[in-house]
Amino acid sequence: MSGEYPPPAGAWTTGLFGCFSDCKSLAQLSLLSFFCPCIPLGQVAEVLDKGVTSCGLAGLIYCLLLHAGVLLLPCHCLYTCTYRRKLRAAYGLPPEPCGDCCVHFWCGPCALSQMYRELKNRGADPADGWEALSQKMTTAPVPMKDMTR
Repeated sequence: MSGEYPPPAGAWTTGLFGCFSDCKSLAQLSLLSFFCPCIPLGQVAEVLDKGVTSCGLAGLIYCLLLHAGVLLLPCHCLYTCTYRRKLRAAYGLPPEPCGDCCVHFWCGPCALSQMYRELKNRGADPADGWEALSQKMTTAPVPMKDMTR
């Protein structure tokens, strides 16, 4: 991330393979996205759905689709790409490097990591959960006008 706050709309703050540029991110988020993708997806889904879908429910749906995909088609990619579309719509992001479903089919863990980093870089850390984020937004300090008489 370039240090701009807030990040500009219309541009991703990190690339699809941006997890390799930060050792801490690689060790935590990227490995989690690879070995247990239901957790970061659930956290991202909860934030993007503004609490309507809980982290646990989104993670459970992902797991069920992932295991059903072993027998049928990779349905989990269709589920995760819907959240990429929501994220792109929320911040005016381009479909890079290719379409959402294609990114999630070929680079699922990297796509989940990128989505997570994007929300975090834009001030909506998925690890906090929607409830904490919504409270933070409502209790943000309001600038006071000059209180002199």
